[in-house]
Amino acid sequence: MRPSGRTPDSMRDVSIEINVNRHAEGSCMVRFGNTHVLCTASIDDRVPPWMRNSGKGWVTAEYGMLPRATNKRTDREAARGKQTGRTQEIQRLIGRSLRAVTDLKAMGESQIKLDCDVIQADGGTRTASITGAYVALHLAFQKQVKLGILTEIPLIDEVAAVSCGLFEDTAVLDLDYDEDSNAQADANFVLTGKGGIVEIQGTAEEDPFSEEQFLELLKLAQKGVKELSALQRQALGLEG
Repeated sequence: MRPSGRTPDSMRDVSIEINVNRHAEGSCMVRFGNTHVLCTASIDDRVPPWMRNSGKGWVTAEYGMLPRATNKRTDREAARGKQTGRTQEIQRLIGRSLRAVTDLKAMGESQIKLDCDVIQADGGTRTASITGAYVALHLAFQKQVKLGILTEIPLIDEVAAVSCGLFEDTAVLDLDYDEDSNAQADANFVLTGKGGIVEIQGTAEEDPFSEEQFLELLKLAQKGVKELSALQRQALGLEG
């Protein structure tokens, strides 16, 4: 039995609340159980210097955790004077994940910055961030279409992410902190709505896991992302 009482193939309760920030072009609060992340998308007319006159746009991300997102307070990274390696790795992952489903040429020379701020953490903050960032990005593009800046939304697919792992010799979906901290193996899967693989991060915490176990985790992840994609579409008011 999982600590939460969920079955191995069950997600935590997931919700996506849109337009939670009145200033951002796109925003949502995404909740994976007790993990809550505020995602905002901000449009900038300027692309990075190295992309000027390329005819393409850019999507990038920043990630951070509030001091009391966890059970003990951690200092703000701004107060420390630098970001941790973990923070840099996660925000690069978010950026890569969203660019994988964005037609950068169709954006024109503009940039969208995605900010993912963890309000409360209970495992899976990077997967919740990617899932919510997609919704915020979609909303920002919707606004550009409404204003006549774009003729259509330059997204070629959906993208979402979920964690899976081996807990007490069982493959389980969507790890919370209690499971993640005691897992024999854990992996983060970033998948598209059409089933494409954007990125997989997997680690054995104890003994190496087998190809058969990996495929079992992948199957669970595909189920989870299918559910997340449906929730994304529902939040955006899209059919299907």
